Amino acid sequence: MLIKNARIVTREEVFTGTMRVGNGQIRELSRGTTSALDAEDWHGDYLLPGLVELHTDNLEKHLAPRPGVHWNTDAAFVIHDAQIAAAGITTVFDALAIGTRLNVGVRGRDVQLACANALSRFSDRDLLRADHFLHLRCEIATEDVVELFDTLSAHPLLRLASVMDHTPGQRQWHDREQWRKYQERHGKWTDEQAATTLAELADEQQRFADEHRRQIVERCQARGIPLASHDDTLIEHVEQAAAEGIVLAEFPTTRAAATEAKKRGIATIMGAPNVVRGGSHSGNVSALEMAQADLLDILSSDYVPSSLLTAAFDLVTKAGWTLPRAMTTVSWEPARKSGLTDRGAIEPGLRADFVRVTMLDTLPVPRATWRAGKRVV
Repeated sequence: MLIKNARIVTREEVFTGTMRVGNGQIRELSRGTTSALDAEDWHGDYLLPGLVELHTDNLEKHLAPRPGVHWNTDAAFVIHDAQIAAAGITTVFDALAIGTRLNVGVRGRDVQLACANALSRFSDRDLLRADHFLHLRCEIATEDVVELFDTLSAHPLLRLASVMDHTPGQRQWHDREQWRKYQERHGKWTDEQAATTLAELADEQQRFADEHRRQIVERCQARGIPLASHDDTLIEHVEQAAAEGIVLAEFPTTRAAATEAKKRGIATIMGAPNVVRGGSHSGNVSALEMAQADLLDILSSDYVPSSLLTAAFDLVTKAGWTLPRAMTTVSWEPARKSGLTDRGAIEPGLRADFVRVTMLDTLPVPRATWRAGKRVV
């Protein structure tokens, strides 16, 4: 494949030129145009690296399209994969939350095991558009999280794990009222219901959180699985993460925590929806504020796949970043921090994962996506 008149975005610069692809790899980049008859003319559209997504809950929306409705797991996986690829994401880490809590819904044990199984079956038959890996989100304040981790630790696509504690009163939900509002999005609770649930969750946290975090960290260290912390709020949280060898800080809730993470060489992941919306949905620190303070390393689409590309361009218009720098947060940096050295940039020798993007005013619109040189959307 030969592409001409593309606005090519590398890690260092943007230029109009040509790109040759062969055997699933980027073979050659050059400035200017070509008279080759077999060249595909992109008419000035952007040629961007395929996006790398380390943490997405998007599958859950298709597992439960309505409150109380549980959809077929395989069917949910197919449409999740299609949305991911259509958003320009060529590598995705499907984040499965393990550890059974109250009101589990799609995060229940059976559903998550079924999702891991579906991922294996679809990948084995090469039926997925994007390249999928498994990210185990370990809810440490639960009784069965270590057992579930052990069950899934041999999964052939496991590449990342994170330790999280969503107990109300700390981290993301340090404000219990914010937590209650979020829980009530599908129906109001009585004060008695809220008090009972808070007490039960606090009891679980007291009994399980510290010991299960220790066990998960030890298992990841022994298996060489990159490990992320989640919703760090206090400097003490980051100090603990650094002592445990954690390499990624997912969605720190305060600037102080992000500053400490940078100081200790831990890469910070912030939500792309936070950038696009101009703030956190749960009242935590603004991702744009973090970008302006040079405290942002990686973006994650979290619950909106299309937000990843939009947020990268927003970093240019709203935070004053260059486009090459902004694109590294959704390609090069997540690839490197997760141990993937064969992708993440438009460079000769790397895998030919790339996206064609047209601008509609200030909105980037993905038109086509290629993975390993094969068009998938």
